[in-house]
Amino acid sequence: MSGGVYGGDEVGALVFDVGSYSFRAGYAGEDSPKAELPSTIGVVDDPDIPMETDENTLKQTDNKKYYIDTNMIKVPRKGMEMTTFLKDGMIENWDTFEQVMDHVYSRHIKSESQLHPVLMSEPAWNNRGKREKLTELMFEKYNVPAFFLCKNAVLSAFANGRSTGLVLDSGATHTTAVPVYDGYVMGQAIVKSPLAGDFITVECKKLLEELNIDVIPPYMISAKEAVGDRASPKWKKKDLPEVSKSFHNFMVKDVLQDFAASVLNVMDTPYDHAQAETMPTSHYEFPNGYNQDFSSERFKICEGLFDPSIIKDLPSGNSMLSAGHVVTTSVGMCDIDIRPSLYSSVIVVGGNTLLQGFTDRLNRDLGTKTPPSMRLKIVSATGSAERRFSSWIGGSILASLGSFQQMWISKQEYDEGGKSCVERKCP
Repeated sequence: MSGGVYGGDEVGALVFDVGSYSFRAGYAGEDSPKAELPSTIGVVDDPDIPMETDENTLKQTDNKKYYIDTNMIKVPRKGMEMTTFLKDGMIENWDTFEQVMDHVYSRHIKSESQLHPVLMSEPAWNNRGKREKLTELMFEKYNVPAFFLCKNAVLSAFANGRSTGLVLDSGATHTTAVPVYDGYVMGQAIVKSPLAGDFITVECKKLLEELNIDVIPPYMISAKEAVGDRASPKWKKKDLPEVSKSFHNFMVKDVLQDFAASVLNVMDTPYDHAQAETMPTSHYEFPNGYNQDFSSERFKICEGLFDPSIIKDLPSGNSMLSAGHVVTTSVGMCDIDIRPSLYSSVIVVGGNTLLQGFTDRLNRDLGTKTPPSMRLKIVSATGSAERRFSSWIGGSILASLGSFQQMWISKQEYDEGGKSCVERKCP
């Protein structure tokens, strides 16, 4: 290619997708990420702990030790605090983020960073300062040959074969509706609601407290003995170091997330207790051996996503928006000419949408709110990987397209124009 534009045919580009639950990384052109690691990492402030032998999973800098990746963070350690480098979906703690990037390059990609161009996803509301800082980090520290930043809603739309549509992304911390038109985000019409995966986890916790079920995370259990069906379970406790509160809460949350994924269900009509009682029950066994059948409760917890008025413990004048409301509000803020094309492809992505019955209920809710002149179509991938990793998959498709190769910010352009070129080159 002429004109000093990066033509990435020699080596595969890398795609990094940062989410509030996990960080996905892999090579462009593949159908799923090579690595998925939690966005939560463990940090120990103690210079005296001896270094562990596996230097790749452990990073030590200025008296802090970082434990990164699933296998490392689930081991109880004295004084390990669980933290994340994100706030509101945007990178907040840059030192921690660099530790995670170093880990991904050394353990998962297993290649030199200067050999691969990098395409990275960002939230649609990312601000200019953070975009420039990320660009600077990638070129200055990791010395990448080319770089591109793309909004995750645009990537999710591409992964579902659309360049125009309304992306409803329900992840760990937010449910957001982002209108995408011809591959560009309509920034003024982004609508966010805090009713998402973490909200469901909190509701599960409340339910189990009401039912007097103790959630004992696996790290505390060394053995469990089989007992009768409803009897209180007998289990032996491990000898544990003094763990921090954040570690214990993180491990409890892990059990609650598994409970939510296994048991919960969204009703296809607004919640009705009598009807929910007639539905089949779902059986679940907790790590300590306690098990129980759940009936109407498993429908009631998810109802808050679609009808926030039923949520207890919320201040009056509760202004949180339900999933259907987020969509209609966002479409209503767009130009009237493009509304039909948004309603005709509502793209549902994010791990929280994998709750059974989520899309059917959304379809019903939107059907009642959509103007009769509009044709409503909900686009949702059937596989769980396609829905959880949709923005990574979109990035994988985009970065491997021949027509995309002239879009990269090359190292040469960065050297000439500085970090502000990201605003010009990456819409």
